[in-house]
Amino acid sequence: MRRFEGRTALITGAAHGIGRAIATRLGGEGAQVAVLDIDADGVQQAAAELANEGVDSLAIHCDVTQRASVEAAFAAAIERFDKLDVLVNNVGVARDVPFEETDEEEWARQVEPTLGGAVRCLQTALPHLLQTKGTVVNIGSVNGITAFGNEAYSAAKAGLHNLTENLAMRYARRGIRVNAVAPGTVRTPVWARRLAENPAIFDDVVRHYPLGRVGEPEDIAAAVAFLASADASWITGVVLRVDGGVLAGHTGFLQDVFQSGHET
Repeated sequence: MRRFEGRTALITGAAHGIGRAIATRLGGEGAQVAVLDIDADGVQQAAAELANEGVDSLAIHCDVTQRASVEAAFAAAIERFDKLDVLVNNVGVARDVPFEETDEEEWARQVEPTLGGAVRCLQTALPHLLQTKGTVVNIGSVNGITAFGNEAYSAAKAGLHNLTENLAMRYARRGIRVNAVAPGTVRTPVWARRLAENPAIFDDVVRHYPLGRVGEPEDIAAAVAFLASADASWITGVVLRVDGGVLAGHTGFLQDVFQSGHET
């Protein structure tokens, strides 16, 4: 299935994890792919691996907190591919800093790339997306829907969800669809430090997931590919929860209640 044949996609935060999986999925379905990341070496490696798989790809070093860097990155992508059909805003920064210790600098360190970076990319992409009647998929989080800690990151993701809905309404009549995916816990390199401290952390987390496992980057990539494709041509303004069911109910509570023999 090559739903993106002849289309160009630009993915931010594409050197590792979810972003890299999205680039692989869209490229595998025929897209030309511009992969952006602040990790210059990582994004070059990602593009090289895509090229080895037959994907027409371009690696671009980009700091989404800097408008000049964003504008230069998009200019490079347009120069190479001539157009933009799909934008995926994937950058997100979450740090384990207690709220009472989160000063303005720390708040900005998480919110600026997560929400501000998406705003810069959206504003820069807009003229090109209007030409192609393109589509946007923002990577949100279950943190933006309910309380899972990481207050600065979570507030930024909630803002991104709301921005998704507002832009979907603003640009629908002009042919642009804007949606978001809200992942639950996904096995990515950002968990490396916690895994080093507790190698069983995913086993501990799994009890909260009705489907019995944490997510993989490919789970999120599949949802993005759907929302970005013509299969979702009548869908806009949606925040699609791809979370193993964690927001559908309280699995731990249900297990405790029913295993104890009590009724709700």
